[in-house]
Amino acid sequence: MIYHVVPLDDWLAVPDRPYSPASLSDEGFVHCSPDEETTLAVVTAFYRATPGPLMVLLIDEHKLDVMVRWEAADPAPPPGVPEGTLFPHVFGRINRDAVDGMMEVQRDEDGRATGLAVWS
Repeated sequence: MIYHVVPLDDWLAVPDRPYSPASLSDEGFVHCSPDEETTLAVVTAFYRATPGPLMVLLIDEHKLDVMVRWEAADPAPPPGVPEGTLFPHVFGRINRDAVDGMMEVQRDEDGRATGLAVWS
């Protein structure tokens, strides 16, 4: 599994089409993380001020119909993530049948990620 952080409203916006975040058109790929711990660090570093529920898509990379490359963070990984950690970058839209589950990010009052919870 690879992990992708998405505001719930963005995920629900066009449910009958593959998911395509802004990073795909801006950078050419969809940012993902290799594990839960790294995902929580990413949320704390980049999503603290994002309002509303934040979700984590649990993606089976073998079900994706586009290329995935495991690459180093550029220029550096977020605080708390070891140097040399490789991040999966999805080079295309995420077909929804590759998403095997979704979890909600739990955050403290300052927006720092504290854990993931099963979303119902």
